Amino acid sequence: MDLTQGTAKEKHERSKKMMLWFGIISLVMAFAGWTSAYIVSSKREDWLDNIELPQAFFISTVLIIISSITYILAKRAAKKNYQKQVTNFLLITLVLGISFIVLQFVGFSQMLESGYYFTGPTSNIKMSYVFLIAFVHILHVVAGLISLLVVITQQLRKKYTPENMLGLELGATFWHFLDILWVYLIVFMFFVK
Repeated sequence: MDLTQGTAKEKHERSKKMMLWFGIISLVMAFAGWTSAYIVSSKREDWLDNIELPQAFFISTVLIIISSITYILAKRAAKKNYQKQVTNFLLITLVLGISFIVLQFVGFSQMLESGYYFTGPTSNIKMSYVFLIAFVHILHVVAGLISLLVVITQQLRKKYTPENMLGLELGATFWHFLDILWVYLIVFMFFVK
């Protein structure tokens, strides 16, 4: 397909989608670097492999997966022009996203209660990586929530129709990426001891 062909609207949409994918690819590279460092560091003598991830991380994983489903349902409702359903599913997604972040901080508290710290004399390299990876992901979820708030605002202004869903599609793509990224990270940290 020739990217220079099409209407001005089609070109605009392709450029926005391409910019999003460039951003996603750069995030994949950053997290690939951190997980690679995690693997290399796991060979160190001071690496503790018997540490369990906090239970709150697993509960938050379920919530972020459900939030992707509600975002999908919002998109489907938008294609059918069911405006009230779109709004409701987006608001549910927002609540689930906020709950995800709250549970991540509960997980940090559980790690601290177990005596694991990010830095200092009672820290260890494995838990420092867990704190780092989870916290950087939280920052990106905050960005996802901001984009979701923009999508909700546009939805309340009735900007999305079956013919005009670009903002909704871009927000959903980024949100699903964050979901898949977290599932990868939690599985990675669970299995790579």
